[in-house]
Amino acid sequence: MRVVLAYSGGLDTSAILAMLSEQGHEVITVTVGVGQEGELEGVEEKAYRLGAVKHYTIDARREFAYRMVSAAIKANALYEDKYPLGTALARPLIAEKVAEVAVKEGADAVAHGCTAKGNDQVRFDTVLRFYLRDDVRIIAPVREARLTRRKAIEILARHGVSAGIHGKYSVDENLWSRSIEGGILDDPMAEPPEDAFAWTVAPEKAPDEPLYLEVGFEKGVPVSINGERMSLEKLIAVLNKLAGSHGYGRVDHIENRVVGLKSREVYEAPAALLLIEAHRDLEKTVYTPRELRFKRLLDQYWTDLVYQGLWVEPLRLVLEEAINYMNQWVTGTVRVKVYKGSLSIVGRSSDYSSYDAALIDYDRGWYPSDEEARGFITIWAMHSIAALKARGLRKV
Repeated sequence: MRVVLAYSGGLDTSAILAMLSEQGHEVITVTVGVGQEGELEGVEEKAYRLGAVKHYTIDARREFAYRMVSAAIKANALYEDKYPLGTALARPLIAEKVAEVAVKEGADAVAHGCTAKGNDQVRFDTVLRFYLRDDVRIIAPVREARLTRRKAIEILARHGVSAGIHGKYSVDENLWSRSIEGGILDDPMAEPPEDAFAWTVAPEKAPDEPLYLEVGFEKGVPVSINGERMSLEKLIAVLNKLAGSHGYGRVDHIENRVVGLKSREVYEAPAALLLIEAHRDLEKTVYTPRELRFKRLLDQYWTDLVYQGLWVEPLRLVLEEAINYMNQWVTGTVRVKVYKGSLSIVGRSSDYSSYDAALIDYDRGWYPSDEEARGFITIWAMHSIAALKARGLRKV
C-alpha cells in the first residue's frame, strides 16, 4: 500500500514511519513548514533513514501568514477569549498540502500522528476527507494502536535511530504560537515553570524600560512596524521577539476541547496577542457601535468553527466575506506600550475614524441643549420603563 504520511520528524511520526515501513508499505513523507523554528533540520535525512521512499518538504510560511493568520487577525480570533488558534490554523493547511501530495502520488492511504483525545484528529480528518477520494483511507496509528512513547522508542531502536532527548513537555510551534502541554502542566493548580517557555522572558526579568511600537494596518492586515513596511510573516517574527523579550505573550487557561474534555493549555503568542489587541482597538476607532457589536458575533462564530476543525464548513466562507468587507475600513496606526508582561494601547489614528475632537470637547463645538438632552433620555428609555411598569416591577 502506498501511504502518504504527514511527517513532523518528531517521536510519534518517526515511529509511525518506521512501523509502516516494517509492515511493507511504501511510505512517502510530507513535512510542511509553517514557521516552526529549527524543527525542519535533518527531517528529510531522518525520513529516508526510517524507510521513506520519497520525501517532500513544503515551505508554506507565506501562505500560512497571508491566508490563515491574516484571516484570524481580521476576525480578532481568540478562542474562549484566550487562545489565538495557532495550531488550529496550521492544521488545515498542513492537511491540505498532504492531500495534494497524496493525489499527485496516487496514494492508497494518508497517515497522521494525532491522538484520540486531541482536537487535531478532527482538523486533519475533516480536511483530508474533503480533498481525498472516498476510497483513500485515513490512518491514525497513534489513535488506532494507542502508540505510547515507550513503544515509539522501541520501534525507532529497531531501526538504529535514537529517540533523542524528549523534554518533559509536548510542544507544537508555528509562526503564530507555541503551545506547551504535559508534565506538571497537567495539574491546573501548578504554575508553569520557566523552563516551559522559549519565546518569552519572565515578566519580572523583563527590561525596566517600556517598549513602544507603532503598528500600521491596511484593510485589517498589519503591514508595518514603526513605519517600516515588511511581509506579514517577517512582521510576526519580529513582534514575537520584541514583545516576548519584554515578558508579553503568555496564556494559561482551561480550554474546552472539541472531543468533550477540558484541558489545561499554556501558550506563547506575543505577536498574535499584540496584533489582535491592536486590530480590535482600531476597529473601535472606525466602526459604528452597531457595526462593532455585530462584528463581535461574526468573530466568535468564525473562531469557534476554526477551533472545532470545521475549516471546510461553508459558513466559514460566508463569515469571511462579511469580515473582509468590514475590514476594508480598518486602516491606520496603533501605538502600543509593552512593559513587563503587560500591553497597553496608548494611541491610534485612522483616516476612517469617526472620532471628532471638536464634537467631544466640552468647551467648544456642538453641545446639546438641556431640552434636547431631556427629550433624548425620555424617548431612549421609554420602552424599558413602560415594560417594567406593565409587569408590576416598579418598586415605589
